[in-house]
Amino acid sequence: MKLVKYIISAFILLSSASCTDLDETVYSFIPQEGFYQTKDNVLQGFVRPFGHAFWTCSRSSYLFNELSADQYMIVQREEHWYDGGAYFKLHYHTWDLDDWYVKNLWTDTYRGIIQCNSVISDFQKLEPTKFGMSQGELNDFIAQERVLRAWMYMELFNLMHNIPIVTDYPTDELPSQSSPQETFAFLERELKESLPLLKKKSGSEGNGVSQGLWNQGATAALLARLYMNASWWIGEDRSSDCETLCQDIIDGVYGNYSLAERWDAPFDWDNDKCNEVLYAFPSAYGSAHWHYSWGMYFVSAPWNAQPYYGFYDWGQMGCKFALQPGLDLNGEEYKFELGKPVRKFQKYADDIRLKKYRNIGTGKREGMFLYGYVDYVDKKGDTQYVWADNGAYKLYIRDQVGIFRDTDPSEVSPNPSNGKETPKSAMPYGDQNSGWFVNKYPIYPSDDPHKVESDFVVLRLAEVYYNLAEIKFNKGKKEEAEKLLNAVRKRYYPAESNSLYPEDGSVITKQELLDEWGREFLGESMRRTTLCRFGVYNSGTWWDKEPDKDEHTKWVPLPRRALQTNPNLVQNDGYSGI
Repeated sequence: MKLVKYIISAFILLSSASCTDLDETVYSFIPQEGFYQTKDNVLQGFVRPFGHAFWTCSRSSYLFNELSADQYMIVQREEHWYDGGAYFKLHYHTWDLDDWYVKNLWTDTYRGIIQCNSVISDFQKLEPTKFGMSQGELNDFIAQERVLRAWMYMELFNLMHNIPIVTDYPTDELPSQSSPQETFAFLERELKESLPLLKKKSGSEGNGVSQGLWNQGATAALLARLYMNASWWIGEDRSSDCETLCQDIIDGVYGNYSLAERWDAPFDWDNDKCNEVLYAFPSAYGSAHWHYSWGMYFVSAPWNAQPYYGFYDWGQMGCKFALQPGLDLNGEEYKFELGKPVRKFQKYADDIRLKKYRNIGTGKREGMFLYGYVDYVDKKGDTQYVWADNGAYKLYIRDQVGIFRDTDPSEVSPNPSNGKETPKSAMPYGDQNSGWFVNKYPIYPSDDPHKVESDFVVLRLAEVYYNLAEIKFNKGKKEEAEKLLNAVRKRYYPAESNSLYPEDGSVITKQELLDEWGREFLGESMRRTTLCRFGVYNSGTWWDKEPDKDEHTKWVPLPRRALQTNPNLVQNDGYSGI
């Protein structure tokens, strides 16, 4: 049975319905014995938390994981994207317990967790034969809900750290926070106990109709992520466990996976057929595409860029997410080691991802970045250009932040004659030329049947290779680290490229390894975690971001409303007030 159709149906429902606030009391509901009458009812109950989880991943967790780190920015573009200073606070690590993204992180995640708790509780009471199911099939469903719940808990643990663990449903108790060690142990137990109950991926054609369902390979990779970050989550070295698990995944113990030969294959419209994808949320135009919407990727493009992409279905694009600059207002590269994502890519000039993004027809594209003039050929065959939303200047997108407007491309500094000075390169002083855009997921034309079709990737095999490479590096086995990284990197360069590591350990350093993590997983909601694991999130400098005064911002505060409604909760260190 193609279960994915039920998942997509659930997404359709969710996209048009509002969610109940976590703090509201539900006074009526459909009893379990009243809802579960057929196998279809069981399937509908099963997929409900998956839809919510997909929707959640494009909201606050993404903002914290990318905008508080050293690669992405939502810079103020003259009169656009100030939004009360919300994105300034993310960039400068000055958020507080009343910020909307703090509240949403807590509420969104726990709402999904409660949904999982409800389904698990219901399913544990079902008699599978009544629905034409085996006990093994029902156990698989329960195990998947446990893994999905663990994934959401891990997202919250990664950001807020001191969180309550709630598994009962219903419950009248106000929970207390678990210690980080208790939370870690819970996550480890959930994943290890669920692993043998899940199906193993078979074949070599990706996840196919099972895209969006948790299997052994995806669960093992999530467990590896837990072990990989144990050093800073709980102060314990679990790298040996991670190493064993990663090698088993590569060796096919949990299913048949392999690295894609094309760099864009894990993100393209047919990534359900990509063998590198371990877990992804299914997406389809008109049903589930939140990662393409205003939360994440669709707004990594200039206003008025519709004719460039040929995609007109949603009106204006957003000119929101862009890359932090590598060059100052004099056109000189910044001296600090962190950030500068474009410059980090340009270090290896033959990287094919550096090509300007273009759709080249029949569901294909080239390049990952949008920069320079945004030119296109109109229906008459004439070359046209994308202009600023107010029509005041033709875009020339730079690896800089400043008020350039119509400054000639040959000039590296903003021209004061444009009527606005740029006091310094910083978050308040940008225009629509500021910062390269990233199109990791393609934006195909409106008449392309593959438009907005790419599934949102959560786990892929490249992460397993990079985990192993980092572990080998930390053990002093630099040659092995370079070899593992090259296994992924070779798809980015021509054959016999000098950009590949020599595999003799002579090139890789801690900074180069950190840079390589940034290149590989750009925009995949992993950068903050990586900086924390490398110990530079609070102490590092990037663009206009100075080091934090202390490390309390490594964790996000609990929201005020949560503290007011549950007296058992204790605020994270360094934050005050309830």
